[in-house]
Amino acid sequence: MTIRTQDAPTASPLLEWYDRHHRDLPWRVSPPMAKRGVKANPYHVWLSEVMLQQTTVQAVKPYFANFLAKWPSVTDLADAPVEAVMAAWAGLGYYARARNLKKCAEAIASQHSGVFPDTEEGLKALPGIGDYTAAAVAAIAFNRQAAVMDGNVERVISRLYAIATPLPAGKPLMRQKVALLTPADRPGDFAQAMMDLGATICTPKRPACSLCPFNGSCEALRLHDPEQFPVKAAKKDKPIRQGAAFVAVTSDGDILLRRRIESGLLGGMTEIPTTAWSARQDGETSAEAAPFKGGWESAGTVTHVFTHFELRLSIFRITVPAPVQTNNGWWEPVINLEAQALPTIMKKAIAAAIPLAFKTAKG
Repeated sequence: MTIRTQDAPTASPLLEWYDRHHRDLPWRVSPPMAKRGVKANPYHVWLSEVMLQQTTVQAVKPYFANFLAKWPSVTDLADAPVEAVMAAWAGLGYYARARNLKKCAEAIASQHSGVFPDTEEGLKALPGIGDYTAAAVAAIAFNRQAAVMDGNVERVISRLYAIATPLPAGKPLMRQKVALLTPADRPGDFAQAMMDLGATICTPKRPACSLCPFNGSCEALRLHDPEQFPVKAAKKDKPIRQGAAFVAVTSDGDILLRRRIESGLLGGMTEIPTTAWSARQDGETSAEAAPFKGGWESAGTVTHVFTHFELRLSIFRITVPAPVQTNNGWWEPVINLEAQALPTIMKKAIAAAIPLAFKTAKG
């Protein structure tokens, strides 16, 4: 027999809590501002939500500010060179987001005259916008009664209803609960309140249940075990891939770079020459695959963890008197490295071979 808590969850206590304790974020319209008639900018909401996927708020803030400084509107972003967008995104990770961001901006500019669709269906028809982003933009920017569910919301809702189905199988039931709880009058504030609650009160470890507006109706709290939720399926060990990367510099301080193909992992980003990344234990990890012959020296190994695998790169370096002709790529002054669309793994590789490379680039 299931014993129910005394109070059924409603949105009211959460919204009252949010009015007092909301986070002030650069892309957000706070409740006091909303009451004065200020509405959320769809471009700001969309840009922040794309950036926040798999990324922390603190990491996103400077990137968000930089993007708005460079491209104040979605049409400005649509007109920007893709290389500039990728360079501005460098270091934020999950680079398919940047490619889709550019494609989406172009679609809004060309197909919608620079105006965002105001429904979930219209938003999902755009490149790179899935269920979550469509719901978030529809609710926050257009006050649509959409069920918004990110990782924070999953945690709150799974505890509120003690949903024991492991993730990801439990997501459909969680989404149903969020949809039932989302109010018609303040859906955007409700969505942001759920995110704030998960980020500040209903945290993964040691949640502050005594401060939670839902503590009178939380099933997990009644069971005295909130940290048990959400239940997650057992993680599989990440496979290991390996390869070699080659840092070539000239006596004048130029470094050999090239651009990755548009499709696939890190597509369109800038890199130093590398071998293929193999799961084989005898994969290419020597200087034999270098872009040109010479006295390559070992500069150690760097490791980087991607979503689905761990990469270990053997780093080799060489100094040449002048640029060497290669089949693809170009020679770039080291002082310009910060302006390049270098993903984190490539920055690690360069730093292993040239420890002062990025200090030099910053001047």
